Amino acid sequence: MNTFKQAAVLILKKSNSPLHYKEITRIALEDGILVTEGATPELTMNSQILRDIKGKKDGSDFVKMGGGIFSINTGKKDLLETPESIAIEKAQQEEISRDSLFVGKAGEFLVCGELLFRNFNTSIMTVDSGIDIIATKDNRFFGVQVKTGHPYDKDSYFFNIRKAAFDRHSHSSVFYIFVLRNQGMSEYLIVPAHEIERRVCEGVIAKIDQKSYKVKIKVENKKYLLGSAKQDMTYFLNNWALVK
Repeated sequence: MNTFKQAAVLILKKSNSPLHYKEITRIALEDGILVTEGATPELTMNSQILRDIKGKKDGSDFVKMGGGIFSINTGKKDLLETPESIAIEKAQQEEISRDSLFVGKAGEFLVCGELLFRNFNTSIMTVDSGIDIIATKDNRFFGVQVKTGHPYDKDSYFFNIRKAAFDRHSHSSVFYIFVLRNQGMSEYLIVPAHEIERRVCEGVIAKIDQKSYKVKIKVENKKYLLGSAKQDMTYFLNNWALVK
């Protein structure tokens, strides 16, 4: 997947005009160019671009136009990479990955807690191969993939599903639980894998490329709407009875 800076370069080159960092982030998330579970992706985008300009100066891919607006640096100078510059770049990416890791793991523990309250025995998988949690109840086994996100522009959530993992785990006992975090509170869209598959076939969940699907959930008039078709998914909201 792309880094924040790689996503910004792709979008600015495609737009062929300066854009505000919030607009860059919105397009990156909506188009599935960028995947992040961080709480403030627009602030991370702004910070990453500014760091690049400050550190690389004329060698940066970006030019600051003022007021949070950036453009592609058409006069970019070639820079010789040094061990120090490579280490700095790596540290920045590890910082972003660590933030997403904390959010993702927190979401898994939240789901585990909700299942435990409902008398499921749960275990978080050590390795993520497309199933984050194994849950058992009444001699039945369930697989759960957890996706955790914060709202962008207050009402839109963006998630990516890896195609390979989905194809490997799409049977009736698998559930996708989308943890929707907002102002310290959590709500859960509990969607059986076959419902995800149906919406992929209908084109409501779009394929980004050969490797992933894009899930957009918009909250509008207290309804939870999926994709550009705005299919109403409110039935699945906090409906833990589906896991049976």
